[in-house]
Amino acid sequence: MTVSRLPLDGIRVIDFSRVLAGPLCSALLGDLGADVIKIEPPGGDDYRAIGPFTRGESGLFSAMNRNKRSVVIDLKTADGQMLAQSLCAQADVVVENFRPGVAGRLGIGYETLSAQNPALVYASVSGFGQTGPESHRPAYDIILQALCGLMDATGAPDGEPTLVGDSVSDVVSGIFASWGVLAALVARDRTGKGTHVDVSMFDATLNLTAALVARYATTGVAQSRVGNRHPTSAPFGAYRASDGHFVVAVLNNKLFGRLAHALGHPELADDSRFANDTSRCAHEAALRACIEQWAETRSVADVNAALSAAGIPVAPIQTIQQALDSEHARMRGVLVDTVAADGSTLRLPAQPLKFSAYPDTRTTRAPRIGEHTETVLEDLLGLDTKAIAALAASGVVRTDVTEIIQEKDLA
Repeated sequence: MTVSRLPLDGIRVIDFSRVLAGPLCSALLGDLGADVIKIEPPGGDDYRAIGPFTRGESGLFSAMNRNKRSVVIDLKTADGQMLAQSLCAQADVVVENFRPGVAGRLGIGYETLSAQNPALVYASVSGFGQTGPESHRPAYDIILQALCGLMDATGAPDGEPTLVGDSVSDVVSGIFASWGVLAALVARDRTGKGTHVDVSMFDATLNLTAALVARYATTGVAQSRVGNRHPTSAPFGAYRASDGHFVVAVLNNKLFGRLAHALGHPELADDSRFANDTSRCAHEAALRACIEQWAETRSVADVNAALSAAGIPVAPIQTIQQALDSEHARMRGVLVDTVAADGSTLRLPAQPLKFSAYPDTRTTRAPRIGEHTETVLEDLLGLDTKAIAALAASGVVRTDVTEIIQEKDLA
């Protein structure tokens, strides 16, 4: 691997995970310079078969498996398990997201690998964690959003519970897993010992709803749906203009005074109904009527210009396309151009971290299936071409890079 001069240079990760949460964890580590070796079954990661597709390759797989090398090993064979164990013996980190017990049956459980490599940091990402009455239950993002109260807290007060518009449970679990791995690596530098990092998507999703959890812990009352407004502050929400919607965030009296003047009604700042944040929240409907009456003859652009000039936190409600194509996103490098397997240009998400002491984080294309099997087995395990060919002939490994795309439904 090329030396990248990034924070995780020299850290080797063996990634047995698939689909989203686990692969995102290892992708984040790869962004920072870690050598991530993705171990795939002969049929490949399921995400390879999930659209949308560009040039026959899954865009979702490409995003979640950037900066990795692909090695195909059949872990259902004894020889495959021995190969995987040998690779893990030379690794710093292992990431897996099987249901509890499956990794052990495949010969790559924490007990087995840590006995061979006591310094190993081993991260398990599962729906409900390694312990508890629900630990063996399978989970998808929608299941976690439903069980953790996120859907119940999202949507209009008189409407149905609403799914948040992305796989946030998977994403936050992957982020927490990468954070846990980094913390364990810091501790290993002090003690020389690795550890098992147990990441539950259930726990992670509840931690994502930090304000909801804090309110319940404090009051004993679960927050009801409030729609596109803040549950305890006003005006703090989405409002209608003549050609769309915008959001305003006012949390203190100074900002409210500015807003009152911008609306052409400075007297609102002296109205007892709006004396503080609590009373403004209680009279949110009256405030909403004032704001939308002012905005109904103005475009979203005009509203944003006027309120921004007054120092009010305000923004248009953009599409994801508008956000990603914005000048700010381009300047921050949220998406970067890299070279696809066929030599064309491919856009991938970049790590949202920047370090003053290091260059930009790494963003390279995802590997084709089995693309690095021969190289890794030669370089790390010292196997020669004949030995690798014999393993391939017996189905233990796969060395070709022909993609097999079959659309699958993971919903």
